[in-house]
Amino acid sequence: MQAIVVTPVKDALEASLETIRAVKQAQGTFSYWVFDDFSTETTKAGLQAAQKDMDFELVHLEDLTADPSPNYDKVLVCAQKEALKTGLPLIIVESDVTVQSDTFARLVSFAAANPATGLVGAITQDERGKVNFPYLKFKQEKRTGALQTQRSLSFCCTLLSNPFLSAYDFSNLDLDKDWYDTHISHKARELGFDNYILMDLPVLHRPHGSRPWKQLKYTNPLVYYFKKWFSGKDKI
Repeated sequence: MQAIVVTPVKDALEASLETIRAVKQAQGTFSYWVFDDFSTETTKAGLQAAQKDMDFELVHLEDLTADPSPNYDKVLVCAQKEALKTGLPLIIVESDVTVQSDTFARLVSFAAANPATGLVGAITQDERGKVNFPYLKFKQEKRTGALQTQRSLSFCCTLLSNPFLSAYDFSNLDLDKDWYDTHISHKARELGFDNYILMDLPVLHRPHGSRPWKQLKYTNPLVYYFKKWFSGKDKI
């Protein structure tokens, strides 16, 4: 076994199934966990059917908590426990991302060769091969290969090393927040680890495919920010 791979799912069934299929076709031997975060009955049924066909661990978070979605903290806590139990790195692949066959092997290889690694992420691209959200901040970067960065990484497709997981207990995460990639990126550096983005390891990303309401950020920003600030959504 080379890593624990997890995918949080909130509806968007077809996009989620595309993510799952790509993960299951990737090179290497990985333990794969899908966390269903209070999806509709249709999505739950689709995931259960896919589990039988593709053989992955499926966790319905409604069996673990009554807290409403999003429950990213529960996903992280459960995934960290599994990674520490097995002594393996953790790779998060979100349900709007399609990995390549060598994505995991290269992430694992890089972390093994660079033992001070905290987080290492694959660069996100659109269907045309152009760098896209959330890594537009690296769009003008001319360097190829590994770029060490002080900027936050996204969890789109990111490895968290076992040494870092051993150094920071996710049960201490702020439960008032919804998303934790920025906080965990900074925490890794605070604890003396290095974070990297692999500019030559692209994954296909369809931004916010897993949370369609967030498309409002581009189509109707006033409504998006109303939901974000006044409805208590999307706290980072």
